[in-house]
Amino acid sequence: MSVRVGILGATGAVGQRFIQLLDDHPTFELAAVTASPSSAGLTYREAAKWRVDTPIPDDVAEMEVVATDPAAIADADVDLLFSSLPSSVAAEVEPPFLEAGYVVSSNSSNDRMAADVPLTIPEINPDHLGLIDVQRDERGWDGALVKNPNCSTITMVPTLAALDEFGLETVHVSTLQAVSGAGYSGVTSMEILDNAIPHIGGEEDKMETESRKLLGSFDGAELSLHDADVAASCNRIPTLDGHLENVFAALTDDPDPEEVRDAMRAFESADLPSSPDQLIKVFGPDEPDRPQPRLDRTYADGMGIVAGGVETTTNGVQYNCLAHNTIRGAAGASILNGELLVEEGYV
Repeated sequence: MSVRVGILGATGAVGQRFIQLLDDHPTFELAAVTASPSSAGLTYREAAKWRVDTPIPDDVAEMEVVATDPAAIADADVDLLFSSLPSSVAAEVEPPFLEAGYVVSSNSSNDRMAADVPLTIPEINPDHLGLIDVQRDERGWDGALVKNPNCSTITMVPTLAALDEFGLETVHVSTLQAVSGAGYSGVTSMEILDNAIPHIGGEEDKMETESRKLLGSFDGAELSLHDADVAASCNRIPTLDGHLENVFAALTDDPDPEEVRDAMRAFESADLPSSPDQLIKVFGPDEPDRPQPRLDRTYADGMGIVAGGVETTTNGVQYNCLAHNTIRGAAGASILNGELLVEEGYV
């Protein structure tokens, strides 16, 4: 089965990662790339300042970039759209595509916490796609909008889902986030070299709210947030890719470190093309200095989660977790949601 897809905002950093990951995808065929009006009419090679570590696929390089408008892609016969637009732009641009009947798997942060929008990690909460039916009834459109979470949230939540069997009560997390999470021009070299920035605007709130939605329960009509309290401190450090996070989780039960490691290792992955065979790789007590961004961010081609440093505390456990923020945490997450949409018959 071949599904024709398009990318909204294809020339930016996340859009380029979409193109890299879609090259030779077993299901998706890239049929349309959109960007700002200033790029419309140019070839993709002319419009994009390519910064990904592999060459532009030849067929994509010569594709014509079109405006980010439903009329501009009408002749492309697209079945599914991936959105990598800035959230302020996506809030204005995505609704016309949804009203026109397109299914959109979006990395943009707008509407992630909307009550009728699935915020989905396929290995964690695939049943939340049922919100699409609620969404269509309430908004009166034929399309569908699905979001993936923030890159820092998606690093932590799979490990929390594995711990939920022990009675997850509270979570405190401190992140060490790579500069690529801010985009190519987001943090200047003078700001970050020989430095760490102990605040990332809006990031703490995203981790605290999105985590509870992802771990929540859906009864077929309404979604209830998980009742765990989540508190986050988000920090920027001078690594290129890979968000490392220090997590402290209070639990009802009292598992020992090996039980925690076993629960994470055994947490079931999804049977989708982009999901790793083992979702969470866990380092044992003999390697307490892992995971590390440079060494472990490419686990499972950047689509896996890596954990380590598991220790017990007075009321739970502490550990470290890591994921590649622009692959698993952004474009790869949207592609995985697109695969789930196909699997569940929404595309």
